[in-house]
Amino acid sequence: MLTAPDFRFKNSNTNLPEKGNYTWKTPSNIALVKYWGKREPQLPENPSISFTLDACFTLTTIVFSKRDLRLSELSSKPDKKSIKQVHVNKSVPFEIYFEGVKNDEFKPKIKKFLDRIIHYVPFISNYTLVITSRNSFPHSSGIASSASGLSALALCIMSLEKEINPAITDAYFNKKASFLARLGSGSASRSIEGELVVWGKHEAFNESSDLYGIKYPKEIHKNFKNYHDTILLVDKGEKQVSSTVGHNLMYQHPFAKQRFTQAHENLSKLNIILQNGNLKEFIAIVESEALTLHAMMMSSNPYFILMKPNTLEIIRKIWAFRAQTNSNICFTLDAGANVHILFPEKEKKAVNNFIVSKLLLYCQKGDYICDRVGLGAKQL
Repeated sequence: MLTAPDFRFKNSNTNLPEKGNYTWKTPSNIALVKYWGKREPQLPENPSISFTLDACFTLTTIVFSKRDLRLSELSSKPDKKSIKQVHVNKSVPFEIYFEGVKNDEFKPKIKKFLDRIIHYVPFISNYTLVITSRNSFPHSSGIASSASGLSALALCIMSLEKEINPAITDAYFNKKASFLARLGSGSASRSIEGELVVWGKHEAFNESSDLYGIKYPKEIHKNFKNYHDTILLVDKGEKQVSSTVGHNLMYQHPFAKQRFTQAHENLSKLNIILQNGNLKEFIAIVESEALTLHAMMMSSNPYFILMKPNTLEIIRKIWAFRAQTNSNICFTLDAGANVHILFPEKEKKAVNNFIVSKLLLYCQKGDYICDRVGLGAKQL
């Protein structure tokens, strides 16, 4: 298991490329056991596990252009130490274009991310960055856009590190990408690989870590192969309360300790379920986790509600359909109003008919996304 010092850039190659560009297509993910509550620096209070998605992704390109350090940026008598300090401490200049338009609103979050990771990738201070990005889904509506977006940035930066130091292994590449992504968004650590990713130290997984996500290390039962996730877009607008604010409210939450214990216990149970294929027990854990997440929001101080009336109507319809048909359909929720409907491949036709005939009227403009479990990020 790697520790934070293991991710410090160690290559002695000072012959950096003058310019370059890298593009990554990086998926969102949907947590089955939820992470809610963190400590610095972006470490989870409880472990989580997620399905990696496929159709919900961020496509990001970073163009790197080497810049010259001006003498005025150094001390009056520059030496090796002062030059090194400029490289390590100076902020990285960048521009961000989202959906084809220059977007300064994202700059503070990206600057904070770059400032956090520069200790581990100091070579980026030698470059000016131009970041262009787009989502295949609505931004900030509860489909983990921070997860896919920041993991894509981390992967592009790791591609530059790989060019500088070709000796790094694929396993190290993925772990460091997850480590860096986590420093921007905790759930971004789970968007590097697939199909299932565990993030956070848990006794059932020897290699698990609070520092980065790992691919689920055990054989997954055939019942969970090719699992589907249809996302009903109840509300495509930006959330009234950000996930960052919600996480911070767990510091003084009266039920925080119990919640963290519950998450550990549920991950232990889900670990067994994923291997034995018990779909009914899977449903019970996943739906309980979704409702507990929102219960934490509703019982924090100040309290808030991200579900909408149509979110609840969809849940009631799912429960009724399951009772009538003995289907293995279930729902989960992220920190938003949209509903993720999970179901096995063999029930695709029946569940899709139910969604189209009974649930789309509760979606904003009838919009929804048909997705399924994916295999992780891809470089383009």
